[in-house]
Order: sequence, then C-alpha cells, then structure tokens
Amino acid sequence: MKTIFDNLTRNELIGRINTLHEGSTAQWGKMSVYEMLKHCTTYEQMMLGKIRYKRSFLGRLFGKMALKDFVGDDRLIKRNVPTLPQLKVKAASGNVAAEKSKWIALLQEYNPANNANIVHAFFGELTHEQVGQLVYKHTDHHLRQFNS
Repeated sequence: MKTIFDNLTRNELIGRINTLHEGSTAQWGKMSVYEMLKHCTTYEQMMLGKIRYKRSFLGRLFGKMALKDFVGDDRLIKRNVPTLPQLKVKAASGNVAAEKSKWIALLQEYNPANNANIVHAFFGELTHEQVGQLVYKHTDHHLRQFNS
C-alpha cells in the first residue's frame, strides 16, 4: 500500500505535480487546475493538523464506514467523489506556479515519525497509517484528474 511517508512515493507525486501547468484541464469534475491546487493545499493543511474543521453530521454517522473504502487496499478513489464543503474552492483562477510550490512544500512536511492526532472533517480521528494512505490516494486522485 502506497503512503506519503515513503520518500520515493512522495518524490514521484512531486514529479507529477511539476507536470501541471496553466493549460492543464480536468478529465472529470468541475475544478480548474488552480481550484484543484488550492483544494489540495487546503487538504494538506488539514491532514498536517495546521487547520481543523468541525466534523460533519454525515461524517459522524458514516465516516468510519466510508473510511474502510478509502484505506487498506490499493483501490483508486472513484471519480466525482463529493468534496467536503470546507475544502471547496470558489476562485477559478490564480497563480498556478505559486500554488504548486505551496503544495509541494506541504507534501515535504510529512514525516514518518510524526504521530500527530489528525481529525478528518468527514472520517474522524485517523491513525498515522491512515493519514499516509489517504494523503497518497487523494494526491494521486487529483493528479489523475488532470492527467498528470
């Protein structure tokens, strides 16, 4: 199972991020490349514990069950999975290069020794292993969305 805590995996993702550019278009979904980048930097801030969001009501009811579909195996995240309201981005355009740099810097902060108590806005409290798998899968999902 791939994880963001593996240096080779993280470097592979960073290489894929570096292929994104202003003209990158989504293969599915409604996000522009800038919106996706901004969404991903906000997601990383949540997963690194830099920002915290209140758990959603539906997350409290179904989060732990849904988490089982996202971690524990190599299945890809399905296309058009709904985005948490807190992570939706409304700005269709912005500085793509700056947002890429910000995302890469955040990904480089993941440390295998970090055991921070992370609470996902939908899934709830996550183990270190779940954080690593979710971050990898989320990043891969959006890079595939933009054919990177």
